[in-house]
Amino acid sequence: MAEHLRRALWNPDVVPDSYTPASTEYLGMLFEQYKLCVETADRVSARRGAANTFFLSLNSAVAAAMVGGLGPRAGAVSAWVLFAGLLILVGQCSAWYLMVRSYRQLNTAKWAVIGAFEDRLPAYAYSRAEWTELGEGKDWRRYVPLTRLEQWVPPLFVAAYMVGFLALAL
Repeated sequence: MAEHLRRALWNPDVVPDSYTPASTEYLGMLFEQYKLCVETADRVSARRGAANTFFLSLNSAVAAAMVGGLGPRAGAVSAWVLFAGLLILVGQCSAWYLMVRSYRQLNTAKWAVIGAFEDRLPAYAYSRAEWTELGEGKDWRRYVPLTRLEQWVPPLFVAAYMVGFLALAL
């Protein structure tokens, strides 16, 4: 194990002597709460993934329906109809962006709580060691945090919709 990872993983304030028969019940409850926090953080990540899939599918379906519905008669469709479709798609992308942002904020708080729990445990497995091993997200060749990538998807869709609208309306 690399020395930097060893320093990030082990809590020097918690040693085997910290665990006494008198503290067994307390430490058991602490660890159960810790496991619950880690599990709920994982659930938030899973819900975020499901929300991304939902919005990606919804946007793709609406865009495909609009393009398919317009077909060769795109020039005959009123700019107002196109604009209404654009507003719907931009609204969906705005909701998507805000949801991604909300999930990111929620998970940031959850991981801060997990880190506080790890102050009482022998290892900082999630809050420090894993993040240290990934270079803290600073080197894109080593690790790119998913929330940095996913926050760009809704604005990219909006940009594509705007270009499509301008191409059809002008």
